[in-house]
Amino acid sequence: MSSINTKITLGPPGSQWIYDRPSRTYDLTRGQHTSPTALRVAVAQGQGPPGTSILLSPPATVLVVVDMQNFFLHPSCRAHPAGLAAVQPLLRTIARCREVGVQVVWLNWGLTEEDLEGMPAGVLRGFARTVMVAAAAAADGGGGGEEEQEKQEKQHQPPAAAGLGVDLGEGKGRCLVAGEWNSALYGPLQDVVREGDVHCAKNRMSGLWCERQPLWAYLARNRKGDDDDDDEKGGKKTTLLFAGVNTDQCVLGTLTDAYNAGWDCVMVEDCCATTTQGAKEVCLYNVANNYGFVIDSKTFTEAVN
Repeated sequence: MSSINTKITLGPPGSQWIYDRPSRTYDLTRGQHTSPTALRVAVAQGQGPPGTSILLSPPATVLVVVDMQNFFLHPSCRAHPAGLAAVQPLLRTIARCREVGVQVVWLNWGLTEEDLEGMPAGVLRGFARTVMVAAAAAADGGGGGEEEQEKQEKQHQPPAAAGLGVDLGEGKGRCLVAGEWNSALYGPLQDVVREGDVHCAKNRMSGLWCERQPLWAYLARNRKGDDDDDDEKGGKKTTLLFAGVNTDQCVLGTLTDAYNAGWDCVMVEDCCATTTQGAKEVCLYNVANNYGFVIDSKTFTEAVN
């Protein structure tokens, strides 16, 4: 880190942020700020120092939409009012991304047989906890199993006799397996998919947990500025906007790995949601103060060049 007059530089040569003290602006464009497409976006109110902004280069920016799938959002699968509330802000954000040239990436669970065969016990347990708790309560002679089932029915959630790869019944297909209905994008989002969008499957909470992940491969290739593929927009991709569900699980998991690998991380507050009470607020605080920045759809869609 070095300071020159009113500016502070952060990061290695060729990949530096520049913080302008008078305007309280973090320039994340890495020298592309002179481009007429550069966007100045205000940081969300209450998330970080007041009056702070970030300067983004749309060609270097990617919107990563995490797990906005039927399994997590459709009422026949579960009750997720916060997730459904994030849909409209996300649609506006996607529209703005298309206007200014920000790449849209859909990051979804999409398991293969090979993934399921090698899935760690801890990951499997996370998707089968409800049925395990119910089974344990029934074995103890208590009413926990029936109570848990009744609770799920009230929340429009089927009993999680599922677990990853298990058939959910009623035509929903196998849980989060690639190509199944429950793994497809939620309807209103599927409707706005366009040619040129990038689709990346993941097999863990994080879509960047190892270099073999499709999202890692796409971002790493484009961070170098490679543009050999006709179906992908070339140019260096250095800044990631995050949206999706659940904020404290797959969104934060992917964001944290991106942060550790050196990508700029920006969470779009009202485009993220979780079912865990109080968790989103903690995530927003940590992202704003440690991992990167927090903005909202309004400030992004109203950002000017």
